[in-house]
Amino acid sequence: MAKISKVELINEIALHDVFANTSKAKVTSVVNHILDTITGHLVDGNEVNLSGFGIFKTAVSKARTAKVPGTDKTVDVPAKTVAKFKASKALKDAVLASK
Repeated sequence: MAKISKVELINEIALHDVFANTSKAKVTSVVNHILDTITGHLVDGNEVNLSGFGIFKTAVSKARTAKVPGTDKTVDVPAKTVAKFKASKALKDAVLASK
């Protein structure tokens, strides 16, 4: 399984016909704006639903007590808000079909 970096993703997007007369700097700006917009909505507590791709949302993990492996020591883990992504059926089906 290969990993695709943000730069590689931008380079691939820039090769698309839609961006034929667009500089890579402009494509980078568009990608950054999309990511910043999604981040901003998550920070505000909103869900971002990209139809056919998936849903970005936040969830709160409760405070808990955890055990340190290999010892009898316990530590308190505070509650926190985390970003989550749920893939759409179309995305799941596309990935499954590729196997």
